[in-house]
Amino acid sequence: MNLSNKLKLRLFLRVFAVLAIVLTIFPFIAVDHWTVRVFDFPHLQLTVLTMLALLLYFFRFNLKSKVDILFVIALAGCFTFQMAKVYPYTTFAKKEIFESSPESKPTFDIYTANVLQKNDNKVSVVNEAKKFDADILLFTETDKKWQQAFSKSLSKEYLYKLEVPLSNTYGMFLYSKLELLEPSVRYLVEDTIPSIHSKIILKSKDTIQLFAIHPAPPTPQHNPTSVDRDAEMMKIAKLTRESKFPVIVMGDFNDVAWSETTELFQKVSGLLDLRKGRGFFSTYNAKSWIMRWPLDHIFSSPDFRILDVKLGDNNGSDHFPFFTKFSFEPQLAKEQMLPEPTEEELNRAYEQIEKENQEPKK
Repeated sequence: MNLSNKLKLRLFLRVFAVLAIVLTIFPFIAVDHWTVRVFDFPHLQLTVLTMLALLLYFFRFNLKSKVDILFVIALAGCFTFQMAKVYPYTTFAKKEIFESSPESKPTFDIYTANVLQKNDNKVSVVNEAKKFDADILLFTETDKKWQQAFSKSLSKEYLYKLEVPLSNTYGMFLYSKLELLEPSVRYLVEDTIPSIHSKIILKSKDTIQLFAIHPAPPTPQHNPTSVDRDAEMMKIAKLTRESKFPVIVMGDFNDVAWSETTELFQKVSGLLDLRKGRGFFSTYNAKSWIMRWPLDHIFSSPDFRILDVKLGDNNGSDHFPFFTKFSFEPQLAKEQMLPEPTEEELNRAYEQIEKENQEPKK
């Protein structure tokens, strides 16, 4: 390789390394704007990118060059940080929600799916929901056309329901074979974005609390900051802390499991993430093999354990459906409880709620 090509290769490797470092540092910037918060999402991809940059750099590494040494140290630090973020969601990590035995009772299952409002493949979506035959179904991005599709097929099996058809991609339907007690629709942040709150009576006659949410993401089209999304999550965390019943929170959070906001949500609410120790179960984007991450979530209080977790098939939506089978074992809750949140963590959550309260309403 001649000198010119060597210089070009070294320049390319340094630019590649700088890109990996910058993308790693971006989420640390204390700014709510979408142009910064979007980098919370691709940590898995950034981990691979950083590892690749580190490996490539070793091909032209010059031990006598201080610049090369600094680049390698910086890349190694970035790779360590990225791995620390994603490792808990690998099968090598400890499970946050323990496994239950097959004979554990009572059990119930949940199926949640962002159907994509404009998706015309309604028959496949309905058929897959029926195939899973879950006790509780949650559908988001549902309008009146989806209401018609579901009502024809699910009304016999699911005697309890709460439907909020909207044409703004924030419609939400809850169907249940289990009795819904005091079901209600609340608008925690915006009067166009609903959440569903309901108690559910299990077959054992135990009562649990369900919150279903679909907060708006930080996007230039809707809200260029993450303030609304973060505030809704913190409000749900606060309601969870106040609940007298075991809690399930589910839906399309428009946030990844490893973001600072979701981590704070967990710490304040005390809810557990079933993905930890089981895998990524990336639900979005179903239309891309590379840019995928977990946006749809089912969090639970320590009273529950897991029998099964799986993704559904791609039925025309940009999200994969998410299925979970729980057992209700409150007598074992102490074995998997999270530490109580610190005063600083509680204050951060309340500050995010207050920040939304101070924003001018659209």
